[in-house]
Amino acid sequence: MSEPKPSYSTEELLHRYRFILESMSEGVYGLDANGNATFVNNAAETLTGWAASDLIGKSIHQYHHHSFEDGRHYPQQECPIYQCLKDGRTRFNESEVFWRKDGSSFPVDYSATPIVENGKISGAVVVFKDIRERKLAQENLNEALQQVQRLKERLQAENTYLQEEIQTEFLGDLVGQSTPIKDLMQQIAMVAPTDACALIQGENGTGKELVARALHHQSARSDRPMVKLNCGAIPDGLVDSELFGHEKGAFTGAVQRRIGRFELADGGTLFLDEVSELSLEAQVKLLRVLQEKEFERVGGTQTLSVDVRVIAASNIDLQQCVAQGRFRMDLYYRLKVFPLNVVPLRERKSDIPLLANLFAGQACKRMGKSFNGITSQSLKWLSEYNWPGNVRELQNRVEHAAILHDGDMLHITSVDGHARPAINSSKPLSLQDAERQHIQSALEYCQGVIAGEHGCAALLQVPPSTLRSRMKKLGII
Repeated sequence: MSEPKPSYSTEELLHRYRFILESMSEGVYGLDANGNATFVNNAAETLTGWAASDLIGKSIHQYHHHSFEDGRHYPQQECPIYQCLKDGRTRFNESEVFWRKDGSSFPVDYSATPIVENGKISGAVVVFKDIRERKLAQENLNEALQQVQRLKERLQAENTYLQEEIQTEFLGDLVGQSTPIKDLMQQIAMVAPTDACALIQGENGTGKELVARALHHQSARSDRPMVKLNCGAIPDGLVDSELFGHEKGAFTGAVQRRIGRFELADGGTLFLDEVSELSLEAQVKLLRVLQEKEFERVGGTQTLSVDVRVIAASNIDLQQCVAQGRFRMDLYYRLKVFPLNVVPLRERKSDIPLLANLFAGQACKRMGKSFNGITSQSLKWLSEYNWPGNVRELQNRVEHAAILHDGDMLHITSVDGHARPAINSSKPLSLQDAERQHIQSALEYCQGVIAGEHGCAALLQVPPSTLRSRMKKLGII
């Protein structure tokens, strides 16, 4: 049998319903058909500061609901709460503002539900909730999202800047207007679209890797990697592993399989810097790959095929290495399908101002310093110095000056240990006196003998008759 339902008197039910309303954490207003307050629960009093005695029998709209930020109230007939008393439709509003008795405000979500009795609207129930914590959390979330977005944009900007730096320093065009650089650019443009091996030769610091990257960048392989191997930095015992990779257990320390540079460069370009440092044994294996386009990993039995364009570079004359027996002739000619010579900086001095300004601008940008140019005195010195370390030395010297840069025109002093010789402040000789002095020195060296194989005329590379004529004119005889 079902348990009998408890019976409550009307007074008990009203007390129970009131107790429920008073226990709610949301504010509750009861309104009559005219929109005047008939009930205000404890939460409403706490949230707004308006006591029930302040509001009962009055319109809550005039006290705190839907006010502008300057304290003005918009017309009550526009209030959704009072509109529901007219049309009988429930209203739900989010992120509205209620004003407290002390003049402060707080955000709320609220609903206004009409009360219908005998087919007529007799009032409404308004329930509102303080959403300050939720709004604060949302604002914090929005701020965090904005910070993430700003961080993302900053990282993208930094990534773009770094990519631009890479393009400028490594993948961009060679900088210079001199004839040797223009000729080099033309040669690069001719050979880059092909798959021919190229041999780049030049002194240390002339930019051989830059030339290699320009070749790769202008080729059809530019969307694939250019893998670099400095042959002079790899011990002989590890060259095979670096070039061709190895299988696990191929030798002591080979704890896992390793992919070599040829595999990494498949479809792209392999740049072998300081190729002259390869051992003769490694040269044989390199020649085989160039000829057959196949190889095996160290300790492996599987033959791997690759499509790799090889660009080699050397700061040593490879032809001389061949003559000395240190480099295989067949490999030399295999690499030297298209030779490229990078001239030293002392042979392209007209490019020094362009290079110096480029390096200075890049260095100052990295350091967050302004750059307004290089002093004319510095450019004059830079153009007169012979730069034994070539472009690399110039770049390092300019960067050193950028560190000391104070925001005015960049000043570059002479290189330590390579200062220009002091200028002779004494008055120079006339051409006639200089010629007389030179002939007298030559005569002393030849012990006064004018003609003959060991005579002064032969030393000065003039006919004896011409020398005697000049001696007579200068008053030497």
